[in-house]
Amino acid sequence: MEYLVTKWFGTFICNKKGIKNKILFPKKPEEISKRLQKIDKEEILSEEKKIAKGNKVIVCEKRLQKIGKYNPSDPFFKKIELNPKDFGFSEDLMHSATTLLASIKVDEELKSSDLQIVQMVNALDDLIQTSNLLSERLERWSLIPTPETKIEPLKNTFLTVKKEIKSLELKIDEDMKDIAPNISDIAGPHIGARLIALAGGLERLALLPASTIQVLGAEKALFRYKKEGGKPPKHGVIFQHPYINRAYRGKRGKIARTMATKISIAAKADAFTHRDISRNLAEELTKRIEEIKNL
Repeated sequence: MEYLVTKWFGTFICNKKGIKNKILFPKKPEEISKRLQKIDKEEILSEEKKIAKGNKVIVCEKRLQKIGKYNPSDPFFKKIELNPKDFGFSEDLMHSATTLLASIKVDEELKSSDLQIVQMVNALDDLIQTSNLLSERLERWSLIPTPETKIEPLKNTFLTVKKEIKSLELKIDEDMKDIAPNISDIAGPHIGARLIALAGGLERLALLPASTIQVLGAEKALFRYKKEGGKPPKHGVIFQHPYINRAYRGKRGKIARTMATKISIAAKADAFTHRDISRNLAEELTKRIEEIKNL
């Protein structure tokens, strides 16, 4: 029997007598980190394909199932010892490579599309706040006789901010249709983007229970309820959806609960399966809302 074993410093074909063949990785942190990154993403390395070609090997990693028989319980994998120092690879090299890999992972996470949505929503809120402040200032200034030349720069700034708000809203709409199409169809791109921002990312939203999604954005009211008592909030930002804010007051809580459940399912599809289930969700949502209205 022959076994394919990959370590951070190389890939090996082994049998019970020892190493039969090997391909060592370049002794450069950048090259090693690239291979570790591929392994982390469940990819098969070119070195593994090359060394396994023409051999019937046993592997202990699922990612290698295409090039070998997967048998992680084989006792050989516990017995085999491959010391990097025997092949000229130092601990310092491993440390440099893994540190670089961690840095790459952080950069990738920061560049992820859903986190860009979070920043876009936060930027939109900043622009809206700025627009409101400028509007208020212009309104107060216009109450007194003022030469147009004095007020015009502020007007121009206000118009520019308003233009940027529209532009950013359109960009959020476009990006949400790519990043979270199911959420966009069920909640609308703007409400969906705010939910992602409040949760701190798409995957985090997908992992939240529907009851939490229902009240996202109502944290102050929820804190006040827990501290002072009274009635708990029935909805957060999803109240902006016409299904809820146009509904009879006594029905809003149930509709919000139903919508939060569908958003939760939509978020899981967008984050993990990437399947388009929006049509079925929309039909189920509409049917349930009609039932609630007729109760």
